[in-house]
Amino acid sequence: MAVPALLHPFAVPAREDYVSLVSGEGATVTDSDGKTYIDGLASLWYVQAGHNCRPIIDAVTAQMNQFATFHTFDRFTNPAADALAERLVDLAPFSDGRVFLANSGSEAIDTAMKLARAAQTQAGNPDKTLVLSRDRGYHGVNYGGMTAQGLPLNKQGFGALLPDVEQVPADDLEALAMVMAEQGERVAAIIAEPVQGAGGVHPPADGYLEGLRRLCDQHGAYLVFDEVITGFGRLGTWFGADYFGVRPDMITFAKGVCSGYLPVSGVLMDRSVTGPLENDPEWLLRHGYTYSGHPTSAAAALANINVLADGVIEQGARAGQRLGEGLKALAADHTIHSARGVGAVWAAQVNEGVDAMAVRESMMERGLIVRGIGDAVAFCPPLVISDEQVDAMVDILADSVAANSSN
Repeated sequence: MAVPALLHPFAVPAREDYVSLVSGEGATVTDSDGKTYIDGLASLWYVQAGHNCRPIIDAVTAQMNQFATFHTFDRFTNPAADALAERLVDLAPFSDGRVFLANSGSEAIDTAMKLARAAQTQAGNPDKTLVLSRDRGYHGVNYGGMTAQGLPLNKQGFGALLPDVEQVPADDLEALAMVMAEQGERVAAIIAEPVQGAGGVHPPADGYLEGLRRLCDQHGAYLVFDEVITGFGRLGTWFGADYFGVRPDMITFAKGVCSGYLPVSGVLMDRSVTGPLENDPEWLLRHGYTYSGHPTSAAAALANINVLADGVIEQGARAGQRLGEGLKALAADHTIHSARGVGAVWAAQVNEGVDAMAVRESMMERGLIVRGIGDAVAFCPPLVISDEQVDAMVDILADSVAANSSN
């Protein structure tokens, strides 16, 4: 056996064996050997509408049959991209917004960082270039987001990172307030996930997000919510901003906007950002991606949003509540150390001496795909998951923990 031609992300390059997935239905996927798994992570935090969702597939097929692709640079547009933008603005937690479309969460974050600095400059604040983010935060793998993320291992070996990007302790408003007091005149934006996802599923401390809003208002900085995971029904609302009742200036999104059926992401912006960008009729936004506003991707996102609006968000909220109750019951009887989460994204922290990655492998052997993160395993299932499948996930976790415990 030799290494394959495909170099896999977040994998050991020398690895030779892989699980080849060939089909899916709802909240399950099947590999090339015919084994079926519950998809406990919605692929990678994103298949909200489930696998093999026909309305999305049909919308993509129809769009490709009519007009598959064209760019949106300069004066060009297409009906699908325009319709998606209008729908997203209608869903946004602020009025009179605009949206910039891209292809991945990493692109969305880098776009938000660039737009924050550009808007500050256009508003007459060219010295406001500093971007603040939080420990444990994950903001993608392009150089902007990699610099902004608070996961040191993901930064190793890639050389010099961006200047004017700093991390602050997660959920420590006092520490952030001190930084703002010292450098507030330089801060362009603060970036935060409403619920930290890839860093271990950490909901915010009470009042923390509200505190971010106050500090941004006091110092003229933009508040950017990274909602790549929390957006589009994951918390039982369209956005985490809605769930927590805090209005950001920008929202980065990806993943759930089209349930991953095609690459599409973007940045939703309030007038606080777009106003300065529009003030000078001669100013040109020199930023964009070849596939920004791709019509087929836009059609996928529109169809997905329609599916989510037709009861799926509510279904996911019920599933998330059931999952949380099951995990808390395991914590109460000491099968696991603790459970934390919001909506339909949860983490089960294992007891001391138990290897979370070994538990993850045992769960996969038992037909459940989850993600091991440090001393926890993360759950983020499709919102269409059934009660029986939720209960099976909890049972498989309990069995897998028992199989990897020494007592």
